[in-house]
Amino acid sequence: MKKTILPAIALLTIFIIAACGGGTSSPDTAPQTPPEPATPTETLPQPTDTPAPAETEAPVEETAASGVEAPVSATVSFANDVMPILQNRCVDCHGGRQKKEGLDMKTHESLMAGSRNGSVVTPGNADASLLVELIVKGDMPNRGDPVTPDELQLIMDWVNQGALNN
Repeated sequence: MKKTILPAIALLTIFIIAACGGGTSSPDTAPQTPPEPATPTETLPQPTDTPAPAETEAPVEETAASGVEAPVSATVSFANDVMPILQNRCVDCHGGRQKKEGLDMKTHESLMAGSRNGSVVTPGNADASLLVELIVKGDMPNRGDPVTPDELQLIMDWVNQGALNN
Protein backbone atom coordinates (compact mmCIF):
# COMPACT_ATOMS: atom_id res chain seq x y z
CA MET A 1 0.00 0.00 0.00
CA LYS A 2 2.89 2.36 0.71
CA LYS A 3 4.00 1.96 -2.86
CA THR A 4 0.74 3.39 -4.32
CA ILE A 5 0.20 6.21 -1.77
CA LEU A 6 3.65 7.74 -2.09
CA PRO A 7 3.45 8.34 -5.86
CA ALA A 8 -0.11 9.69 -5.44
CA ILE A 9 1.06 12.19 -2.81
CA ALA A 10 3.99 13.25 -4.99
CA LEU A 11 1.71 13.68 -7.98
CA LEU A 12 -0.80 15.65 -5.90
CA THR A 13 1.99 17.92 -4.56
CA ILE A 14 3.22 18.66 -8.07
CA PHE A 15 -0.30 19.41 -9.20
CA ILE A 16 -0.88 21.86 -6.28
CA ILE A 17 2.45 23.61 -6.87
CA ALA A 18 1.67 24.02 -10.56
CA ALA A 19 -1.83 25.32 -9.85
CA CYS A 20 -0.50 27.95 -7.41
CA GLY A 21 1.98 29.33 -9.90
CA GLY A 22 5.03 27.75 -8.37
CA GLY A 23 7.91 26.35 -10.33
CA THR A 24 9.34 27.86 -13.48
CA SER A 25 7.59 30.81 -15.02
CA SER A 26 6.47 30.80 -18.57
CA PRO A 27 6.03 33.88 -20.78
CA ASP A 28 2.29 33.83 -19.95
CA THR A 29 2.90 34.05 -16.19
CA ALA A 30 5.84 36.47 -16.22
CA PRO A 31 5.25 39.61 -14.18
CA GLN A 32 3.87 42.42 -16.26
CA THR A 33 4.81 46.06 -15.97
CA PRO A 34 1.87 48.38 -15.39
CA PRO A 35 0.55 50.09 -18.48
CA GLU A 36 1.45 53.72 -19.02
CA PRO A 37 -1.30 56.19 -18.19
CA ALA A 38 -3.41 57.22 -21.11
CA THR A 39 -2.69 60.60 -22.58
CA PRO A 40 -5.64 62.92 -23.14
CA THR A 41 -6.83 63.05 -26.70
CA GLU A 42 -8.50 66.43 -26.29
CA THR A 43 -7.02 69.50 -24.66
CA LEU A 44 -9.22 71.61 -22.47
CA PRO A 45 -9.66 75.24 -23.44
CA GLN A 46 -7.66 77.58 -21.24
CA PRO A 47 -9.34 80.75 -19.99
CA THR A 48 -8.07 83.86 -21.70
CA ASP A 49 -9.50 86.31 -19.17
CA THR A 50 -8.63 86.43 -15.52
CA PRO A 51 -11.53 84.88 -13.66
CA ALA A 52 -13.50 87.08 -11.31
CA PRO A 53 -12.50 86.61 -7.68
CA ALA A 54 -14.65 84.09 -5.91
CA GLU A 55 -17.22 85.51 -3.57
CA THR A 56 -16.28 85.07 0.03
CA GLU A 57 -18.68 84.52 2.83
CA ALA A 58 -19.62 87.52 4.88
CA PRO A 59 -17.79 87.81 8.19
CA VAL A 60 -19.66 86.20 11.03
CA GLU A 61 -20.24 87.67 14.44
CA GLU A 62 -21.89 86.08 17.42
CA THR A 63 -24.16 88.19 19.52
CA ALA A 64 -24.48 87.53 23.21
CA ALA A 65 -28.12 88.60 23.27
CA SER A 66 -29.21 86.07 20.69
CA GLY A 67 -26.39 83.52 20.93
CA VAL A 68 -26.78 83.13 17.17
CA GLU A 69 -24.08 83.59 14.60
CA ALA A 70 -25.17 85.93 11.86
CA PRO A 71 -23.42 87.43 8.88
CA VAL A 72 -22.55 91.08 9.21
CA SER A 73 -24.47 92.82 6.47
CA ALA A 74 -23.79 95.91 4.42
CA THR A 75 -24.74 99.28 5.84
CA VAL A 76 -28.28 99.20 7.17
CA SER A 77 -30.45 102.24 6.52
CA PHE A 78 -32.63 103.48 9.36
CA ALA A 79 -35.15 105.03 6.95
CA ASN A 80 -35.31 102.13 4.49
CA ASP A 81 -34.66 99.06 6.67
CA VAL A 82 -35.34 99.75 10.36
CA MET A 83 -38.15 102.32 10.35
CA PRO A 84 -40.57 100.07 8.39
CA ILE A 85 -40.07 97.34 11.03
CA LEU A 86 -40.71 99.79 13.87
CA GLN A 87 -43.81 101.15 12.11
CA ASN A 88 -45.23 97.64 11.61
CA ARG A 89 -44.34 96.20 15.03
CA CYS A 90 -43.83 99.02 17.56
CA VAL A 91 -45.43 102.39 16.76
CA ASP A 92 -48.97 101.41 17.72
CA CYS A 93 -47.88 101.22 21.38
CA HIS A 94 -44.81 103.47 21.22
CA GLY A 95 -45.69 106.52 19.18
CA GLY A 96 -49.25 106.39 17.97
CA ARG A 97 -51.94 107.40 20.42
CA GLN A 98 -49.85 105.82 23.15
CA LYS A 99 -46.26 106.21 24.21
CA LYS A 100 -45.89 103.34 26.65
CA GLU A 101 -43.07 103.87 29.14
CA GLY A 102 -42.63 107.28 27.52
CA LEU A 103 -40.99 105.70 24.47
CA ASP A 104 -41.80 107.25 21.11
CA MET A 105 -40.53 105.23 18.13
CA LYS A 106 -41.96 107.33 15.29
CA THR A 107 -38.67 109.05 14.48
CA HIS A 108 -34.96 108.40 14.88
CA GLU A 109 -34.63 111.34 17.27
CA SER A 110 -37.46 110.20 19.54
CA LEU A 111 -36.18 106.60 19.56
CA MET A 112 -32.69 107.75 20.49
CA ALA A 113 -34.14 109.94 23.27
CA GLY A 114 -35.22 106.71 24.97
CA SER A 115 -37.96 106.12 27.49
CA ARG A 116 -38.73 107.11 31.09
CA ASN A 117 -36.27 104.37 32.03
CA GLY A 118 -33.43 105.77 29.93
CA SER A 119 -31.78 104.84 26.66
CA VAL A 120 -33.12 101.87 24.68
CA VAL A 121 -30.42 101.90 21.99
CA THR A 122 -26.69 101.76 22.65
CA PRO A 123 -25.08 102.78 19.34
CA GLY A 124 -22.39 100.32 18.30
CA ASN A 125 -23.47 97.62 20.76
CA ALA A 126 -26.64 95.67 20.05
CA ASP A 127 -25.95 93.35 22.98
CA ALA A 128 -26.20 96.29 25.40
CA SER A 129 -29.33 97.76 23.78
CA LEU A 130 -32.58 97.32 25.68
CA LEU A 131 -34.51 97.40 22.39
CA VAL A 132 -32.64 94.33 21.08
CA GLU A 133 -32.75 92.55 24.44
CA LEU A 134 -36.53 92.84 24.73
CA ILE A 135 -37.04 91.61 21.15
CA VAL A 136 -34.67 88.67 21.64
CA LYS A 137 -36.36 87.65 24.91
CA GLY A 138 -39.74 87.79 23.17
CA ASP A 139 -41.04 90.49 25.51
CA MET A 140 -41.56 92.93 22.64
CA PRO A 141 -43.69 93.41 20.81
CA ASN A 142 -46.19 92.24 23.40
CA ARG A 143 -49.06 92.53 20.90
CA GLY A 144 -49.24 91.46 17.30
CA ASP A 145 -46.79 89.45 15.28
CA PRO A 146 -43.27 89.01 16.66
CA VAL A 147 -40.24 90.46 14.93
CA THR A 148 -38.88 87.92 12.43
CA PRO A 149 -35.26 86.71 12.67
CA ASP A 150 -34.39 88.69 9.53
CA GLU A 151 -35.94 91.85 10.97
CA LEU A 152 -34.11 91.34 14.25
CA GLN A 153 -30.85 90.92 12.36
CA LEU A 154 -31.44 94.21 10.52
CA ILE A 155 -32.08 96.03 13.80
CA MET A 156 -28.98 94.48 15.39
CA ASP A 157 -26.83 95.34 12.38
CA TRP A 158 -28.14 98.91 12.42
CA VAL A 159 -27.35 99.30 16.14
CA ASN A 160 -23.91 97.67 15.73
CA GLN A 161 -23.18 100.05 12.86
CA GLY A 162 -23.74 103.02 15.16
CA ALA A 163 -27.56 103.44 15.02
CA LEU A 164 -27.20 106.19 12.43
CA ASN A 165 -30.05 108.32 11.13
CA ASN A 166 -29.47 107.32 7.52
